[in-house]
Amino acid sequence: MSGSVNKVTLIGNLGKDPEVRTAQDGSKFVNLSVATSESWKDKMTGERKDRTEWHRVVIFNDRLSEVAERYLKKGSKIYVEGQLQTRKWTDNNGQERYSTEVILSKFRGELTMLDGRSGGSDGSAMVGPSDDFAALSSSSGKSAGGFDDDVPF
Repeated sequence: MSGSVNKVTLIGNLGKDPEVRTAQDGSKFVNLSVATSESWKDKMTGERKDRTEWHRVVIFNDRLSEVAERYLKKGSKIYVEGQLQTRKWTDNNGQERYSTEVILSKFRGELTMLDGRSGGSDGSAMVGPSDDFAALSSSSGKSAGGFDDDVPF
């Protein structure tokens, strides 16, 4: 089908430290567990309600993997943009299983640290051009830490 879009955007916090793994071909990839939360007031009871959704994110881009490995830790607030992908696999008991993940492929995807290297929980730390690997978009074609002068902000 032409004209379709598969794009996922998440802003959330890491539930655990990034898991760095190595594929059979020797390339590195990183698994992230990202939590997004919402809260509301129940109209019937007036009680405060919360819901957290967990998302599996897999980074196959070498530079983004390096950012995740070097700077991210449990609790880090991040912006992630990638594609939704479901894969089928067989567990140790021979049962077929399915996993749906947000994929940041080698040539597409974006990862931005929203609370800087220090991992501040209030999200107020700004990431600037002097921070190596602080914000990197694999689709931009820029080198790590490189920023385009004609960005409008």
